[in-house]
Amino acid sequence: MAIIAITQHLGTRGELLGRTLASRLGYRFMNVQDIIDEASKTYHITPELLVIVDERRPHFWERLKTDTARFIPIFKAVLLKHMAQDRLVVLGRSVAQLLPDHNCGLRVRLVGPLSERVKEVVAEEKLAPAVAERRVRDYDREVRARLQTLFEVDIEDPSAHHLTLNTFTTPMSFLIAMLTTCVAEIDRNAGPEQWRLMRDAALAAEVRAMLIVHPKIGHAPLEVNCASGAVRVNGPGLVPPWDDLIGDVARGIEGVTSVEVNAEESPGPVRPA
Repeated sequence: MAIIAITQHLGTRGELLGRTLASRLGYRFMNVQDIIDEASKTYHITPELLVIVDERRPHFWERLKTDTARFIPIFKAVLLKHMAQDRLVVLGRSVAQLLPDHNCGLRVRLVGPLSERVKEVVAEEKLAPAVAERRVRDYDREVRARLQTLFEVDIEDPSAHHLTLNTFTTPMSFLIAMLTTCVAEIDRNAGPEQWRLMRDAALAAEVRAMLIVHPKIGHAPLEVNCASGAVRVNGPGLVPPWDDLIGDVARGIEGVTSVEVNAEESPGPVRPA
């Protein structure tokens, strides 16, 4: 019932590995386009805007234009909802960083020598070798910068992932067998409590996303937590009628058993000494 979240260097055959692994395990497979398409339909946002979460680094003028902070929770809500349903292999540039630390899954990073990755890109995209090499280098730099900007994570740091695999020095069949063994180990150790936490994380993310897209709530700085389906929303200024409005939105989401809305008091002015 594990979750395998795969990130990759460009040209490391992540799609092939992910689909093959999912087929071997009898799991669902999703890539980032699947997540973006579903998020677009569910939350009525154009796919072109959601691409920024997983595809490229937002420059400061792009962040102002596309409001990246709004789109990350929406992307996260769809991703975690599928993760909470377990038996999932998912491939994307940021999916591993969004997998909660509840011991229900594995963060996998695919790497490989530059020369081999360039050959893959030449074959896949029909590019000249020099153009393919420039694309690979630019892509690696851009993705690293994007994740540092959005999530404050350095994906080149080995500690950011549970497992790093070189897809060129090891046969694909061996990598599949290795990951299958990891999945079996996760299944033995992830109990009901871990999966409850996973479902609560997904529900909290869905509530947060629905509040963000609500025309009267939008960018309000809210914190959403969930425990066994009981949702608690904290934030400044949550007084009537805003508390009732937030409660109505949260209660309309399947799986929410109760809603508590707490207004945080803004700190008072400090008198200079």
